[in-house]
Amino acid sequence: MTDWRAVLWGFVAGIVLGLFAFAIPVVGHVGAGLIAGGVAGYLAGGGLGSGAWHGLLAGALDGIALALLFAPVGAVLGGLGAGPVGGLVGGFGVVAVGVLIALVFAVDSAIGGAIGALFA
Repeated sequence: MTDWRAVLWGFVAGIVLGLFAFAIPVVGHVGAGLIAGGVAGYLAGGGLGSGAWHGLLAGALDGIALALLFAPVGAVLGGLGAGPVGGLVGGFGVVAVGVLIALVFAVDSAIGGAIGALFA
């Protein structure tokens, strides 16, 4: 059973730490995902599998939220440069990259969730 409270707190931690992660581009985002997953896994408890699951959900939600946040920006910028087709391609391109980012966030958050569950 999914503890959505733990996932929500992991999601919030991922968003907040993700904002600070831009200071150290790659390491900062990986660290933010690990910590966010750790928060979700710790709050959910229940063993490695449960912690990894909750961390995975928190990380995936972080990635999806970022993709949905930046897709309109990509559409507007693409539309300014290449018209309506550029806006469509720009928006879909940001969503496609966002799905890849969500996958990366989910994997390191799952690892963090398993580690967090160990400490619960």
